[in-house]
Amino acid sequence: MSCPDCGGDFVSFPVPSDLQQFLPGDAPGASVCRACLALHPETEPPAAVPDLTELDGAIPDADGAAVPLVLLVGLLDSLAMHREEITALLERIEREGVDPLLALDRLDASYGEAAHVDLGRRRQQLEQLL
Repeated sequence: MSCPDCGGDFVSFPVPSDLQQFLPGDAPGASVCRACLALHPETEPPAAVPDLTELDGAIPDADGAAVPLVLLVGLLDSLAMHREEITALLERIEREGVDPLLALDRLDASYGEAAHVDLGRRRQQLEQLL
C-alpha cells in the first residue's frame, strides 16, 4: 500500500499497549510514510518494531523514543485537537533521554517541505505550548 498523501512507501510497526491511546481508532499498530512522515493506523502490523532510524536517520535510536516520536509527528497536523496527547508524548520522549525539539529540528532538516506538516513551524508552536 502506498501513502494516500504523497504516494510514498510505508514502514509499519506495532504500537505498545501503553501508547495505543495516541492512535486514532483501535488499530494495534501504525504505518508511517517514508517520504512525508504521514501516520496511518495499521490493522496488521509486524510483530516487532522495525528500525525506524531508516527514516532518513532522523529518528533517534533510543529504544523507547522512536515510536513515541513518530506518533508525535503524526499528531502535529492539529495542535489544538491533540494538545493533551502531544504534551504526553513530549514528556515520554524526554523521559527516554531524547530532546524532542532537537529531534523535530533534525526531521525538519531531513524532510523539509516533503513532510506532511511544516515541522519547523510546528516546532516553534510546540516551544510556545510548553
